[in-house]
Amino acid sequence: MQFADVIVDISLDKLDKSFQYKVPERLEGQLTPGMCVMIPFGTGNRQVKGYCIGLGDEAKVAPEKLKEISGIAMREAGGEDVSIALAAWIRENYGSTMIQALKTVLPMRKSVQKLLRRTIERTASREELLSMLGESQRKRQVAKARLLEELLSEERIPYEWVTGKLNVSAQTITSLERAGALRIVSAESFRNPVKFGEEKRDDKSLSTEQAKILDDIFAEYDQGVRKTYLLHGITGSGKTEVYVRLADGVVSRGRQVIVLIPEIALTYQTLLRFYRHFGDRVSVMNSTLSAGEKYDQCQRAKNGEIDVIIGPRSALFTPFPNLGLIIMDEEHEASYKSESSPKYHARETAEKLAELTGASVVLGSATPSVEAYYNATQGKYGMFRLTQRLTGGMLPKVEVVDLREELKAGNRSIFSRRLQELLADRLEKGQQSMLFLNRRGYAGFVSCRSCGYVMKCPHCDVSLSEHYGGKMICHYCGYRTQKPTVCPSCGSKYILGFKAGTQQIEEKLKELFPGIRTLRMDRDTTTTKDSYEQILGAFASQEADVLVGTQMIVKGHDFPNVTLVGVLAADLSLGVSDYRAGERTFQLLTQAVGRAGRGAEPGVAVIQTYQPEHYAVAHSVAQDYEGFYEEEILYRQLGGYPPVMHLLAVQVFATEEASGRKLAEFLAADVKKRPDHEEFAVLGPGAAQIGKVNDVYRSVFYVKASSYQKLVEVKDALETALAALPPTKNIVQFDFDPMNFL
Repeated sequence: MQFADVIVDISLDKLDKSFQYKVPERLEGQLTPGMCVMIPFGTGNRQVKGYCIGLGDEAKVAPEKLKEISGIAMREAGGEDVSIALAAWIRENYGSTMIQALKTVLPMRKSVQKLLRRTIERTASREELLSMLGESQRKRQVAKARLLEELLSEERIPYEWVTGKLNVSAQTITSLERAGALRIVSAESFRNPVKFGEEKRDDKSLSTEQAKILDDIFAEYDQGVRKTYLLHGITGSGKTEVYVRLADGVVSRGRQVIVLIPEIALTYQTLLRFYRHFGDRVSVMNSTLSAGEKYDQCQRAKNGEIDVIIGPRSALFTPFPNLGLIIMDEEHEASYKSESSPKYHARETAEKLAELTGASVVLGSATPSVEAYYNATQGKYGMFRLTQRLTGGMLPKVEVVDLREELKAGNRSIFSRRLQELLADRLEKGQQSMLFLNRRGYAGFVSCRSCGYVMKCPHCDVSLSEHYGGKMICHYCGYRTQKPTVCPSCGSKYILGFKAGTQQIEEKLKELFPGIRTLRMDRDTTTTKDSYEQILGAFASQEADVLVGTQMIVKGHDFPNVTLVGVLAADLSLGVSDYRAGERTFQLLTQAVGRAGRGAEPGVAVIQTYQPEHYAVAHSVAQDYEGFYEEEILYRQLGGYPPVMHLLAVQVFATEEASGRKLAEFLAADVKKRPDHEEFAVLGPGAAQIGKVNDVYRSVFYVKASSYQKLVEVKDALETALAALPPTKNIVQFDFDPMNFL
């Protein structure tokens, strides 16, 4: 006999409460987790809808006490059924509990205070109001008289306007309500986080390439073809305009659109572009919104009050009733992969959601991920290209500076001589520049120049970073301490930081160019809700000459007055022990270079590097994606890495090092004993690259196979093995095709 765990109420606070039911023989083999079922519920056995979240062979109570599932409910298009089915797919394909998957897919189900919009309405006749007004004036009741005068000219007045603009107290309003002059009407209102002014529609004329892409996609769409397309367009080629027109076409067909962007920093410009086309029918969903704002955007989406939602990967789960298109801009970005369980990838999850809802998917990038481009070359995705900049301008001229030669010439500055020369030229011409560093903080690490001792976090196996004011901070757990004056190991006074952070770059700029106006954009300057918009808005308004920042400044922004981009440490990301290091470096450099020369003036990009001969650097200089891909895919084939093969990372987190290592060894041995073990390779186990974070020890091993489904089977078997072990505090997580090696 089979038993099913069923959730009746899927509001978040009820997710942990499930009920067990017997599965009738006629449904065995048909019922799977995620399905919607009809069940007898409560003392009256009324038929209600529930969701199966798990199946098993053991009853939690005596089987005769359990009720039986009545049947499988018909699935609806959109709504909760789709969310539950998507959660079941995530749980199966990425490894997590069903509860974790449901909380990911239904993130807005929170009990939040409803926003009430109050209005004051006139109830007395004009004659009665005039009489009350005369009496108030005689008694010198000034506030009451102001409100009565307003009610004579307006039948309805916003409550907040009366208390704020008219400065009338709540007590005065209540006294007039008792006198029969007015009534207070409260209505539920939804918070709208979009705060732009008047809508200004600014549709741009389409290029031949753009028009053909739209025609081809809609020709298939109207024939009922739903598929995934890769839009490979060089920087500045007008991908956003294609997105807007695609969204417009789908909305005009009565369906809704989700637009995914990788960074909150990109929300402002993207949202502004869509708002100018769709007005209040577009909204945003991201982590800077309050719980109330998130809840309200979900309600607005459900009620059909918005057509387009924009946001990072969590926006994918907006509950649209009739989803027709998912657009994923900068699809190559690593932030589309969740770093917490379930470790889903937004690209694959978007494809599954589109399958469940009958929607199409458009992936866009100037530097597509190797996985997406591989799928396009294999025929899984449709492929479109945009090859020309819409301004008619050329891609910026790229100059490479070999930092080894700069050192030989005696230049020990962060800025090469050529970059200094170009910065001075831009300042003189009144043009803007962007300086990109693939790091954050004031310094990389602090070490003793006598004995080599590196100041490390006591809770994590990482070096501390020096920040302004002599503070040393761990960027993993947040541990803070003061920089020591002498080495804790040998007592030497030669304690120095490796200074290559955005803050120091800003300081050096001001030393080199007195009076220069700078803005800095990194994680330390973007902690408040509106900081992204404030910094980007100030730079767009030309309130600064130079924008200094980390990765977030080189992705998707469009500043026509920027004619110089400097990449200060191009090859820092090549030093990471990760098979994606070359791909990430190429993408970052290509995106950075593409920020220059997007207006009428030609642009120049200066790439400072110690490895100008590296293929990722060389191809980014030439803006040659195809050349890079041919070299990179060969490397992936030789090494057996995704997308040619697939990886499953099994990660063990433990408060006791020996316990975690022992569990990792047990699980790895269990995989090696499988009868089909020849179909995959097991690498490890061993300590993670960073073996301890926040006093938690981390072990990992990898399973490599040509079939993704084979790795899902391995994951299922390991979950079964873990369930049979005695309870432990150790945590095991699964990560398919990880974006970063642990």
